[in-house]
Amino acid sequence: MNPHESQKPAGESRGHGPGRRSFLGLCACAGLGTAACAHTAARRPPRAADSHRPEAERDRSGAHDWRVGSLGPPDAVAGYTDRVSVTPGQECGLHVSTTASSFRVSAYRVGWYGGRGARLVWRSEPVRGRVHPASRTPSATRTVRADWPRTLTLGTEGWPEGAYLLRLDADHGHQRYVPLIVRSTHGAGRTVLLHAPATWQAYNRWGGASLYNGASGAYRTRSLAVSFDRPYDANGAEKFLVYEWAAVVLAERLGLPLAYTTGTDLHHDPGVLRGATALICLGHDEYWTPQQRGHVTAARDAGTNVAFLGANTCYRRIRLEDGEPGAERTVVCYKSSYRSDPCYPSRPALVTTDFRQGPAADPESSLTGVLYEGYPVDAPHVVHAADHWLYEGTGVRPGESFDHLVGVEYDRVTPGAPVPEPLEITAHSPLVCAGDRSHSDSAYYTAPGGAGVFATGTMRWVEALMAGTPEGGRDHGMDARTRVFVTRTTENLLRAFAEGPAARHRPAPRPNTRQVYRTARPGRHLTAGQAERAASRPA
Repeated sequence: MNPHESQKPAGESRGHGPGRRSFLGLCACAGLGTAACAHTAARRPPRAADSHRPEAERDRSGAHDWRVGSLGPPDAVAGYTDRVSVTPGQECGLHVSTTASSFRVSAYRVGWYGGRGARLVWRSEPVRGRVHPASRTPSATRTVRADWPRTLTLGTEGWPEGAYLLRLDADHGHQRYVPLIVRSTHGAGRTVLLHAPATWQAYNRWGGASLYNGASGAYRTRSLAVSFDRPYDANGAEKFLVYEWAAVVLAERLGLPLAYTTGTDLHHDPGVLRGATALICLGHDEYWTPQQRGHVTAARDAGTNVAFLGANTCYRRIRLEDGEPGAERTVVCYKSSYRSDPCYPSRPALVTTDFRQGPAADPESSLTGVLYEGYPVDAPHVVHAADHWLYEGTGVRPGESFDHLVGVEYDRVTPGAPVPEPLEITAHSPLVCAGDRSHSDSAYYTAPGGAGVFATGTMRWVEALMAGTPEGGRDHGMDARTRVFVTRTTENLLRAFAEGPAARHRPAPRPNTRQVYRTARPGRHLTAGQAERAASRPA
């Protein structure tokens, strides 16, 4: 494994975050020189009438200093919000603990911004710092909570919809992020970007435990439920920066009408999907409620295109439950211990295990078209249907490959698993995972309502948007050629999906699963026990 590759916490795996400096490499990805970038970024300033819309933000000036510098020790400064997301103008509480005497909060909105990647929207005055207890684990589910008092109230009046990083700047020089989504309430005619806070929280080891490891580091002592009432570990926004940030920047650079939401918001209210042209599931979105999945499926059936820019999507079935301070602040997932889930066996559809496993099996491939198969892997991405419209302008040929693009987890079209038809495999990549030979597949299908659905089949797709640039600090050996290919393909995808149901204006899929897998070994359809054992192998 590449030494920069993230390692799945003793029960599974994942990746890392972007580096620093400018994001001008994205222009080069699209085949544009620096002069063309400057011309694009110099378009008219937004009018006051449309300044609240995300697409009005693209050409504003960005900040050069939005990245976290010194983290310091874990207790130097950390915080969390009491809402995963807010609507524009809605207030939320910020809970902060710091060893510094004071700190400030800077709200940066993520976007293109002439290649800088974020814009300063608001900054607080100095706030008195206090140290709060590290954590507590009060429940039988080993759920770690901070439960700090509210430090200050954030008002978001005038903040445009979008993804935000609240940076905590302590007066002793250390910093942390706190992510916040200012979500859209309406998505009609827009491309909806879907953020994955339930997955961020599942991997969060702040306080010593996640859904993968307990305080001892063992899988058996893991949390069975995790709380949003605690900071995120590392820099505070690692999963967002690895798997989502670069895709958001690219979408905003294209000037598409965009909307923003989260999986936990779709669980409650699918209204933002009503009339949306597309839903883009960003790079790592593993943990879904059945309600969220039902709402996304209904949107697809109504003609909303769907893209899955990662792998292992919609793999775990979760519940959202009440936390002490507010509604549904806890992500529940018993996984292989599902027989201990209070919903077993009386409410099988709510038992929190893998979607493909009983007692209410519903494999994710019926939505995504592909099935998660394994970890860890590092392999070339091999183009199969080079003449597919997704690859227009890339110049690729059948069999052309891109080193390291398949990893660290992968999906495939698995014969025997339920998939919508017609479905076309566009990339078919040989690999070896845990000693077994298999393949990763990119796949495209269309639904009866006209929606197009595309899955990349690899976890590294969004990371590849930064490969070979100063931002690609942990790009696993992927190079500029890979960046150009992935960026152009993603641009083709986003532009096509923004036009409405793809079946109405793009060529139909050419079913080829039987042809592709005629001589190949069948895929491994993992049982729950096999999946957990495979995930626990040392990387």
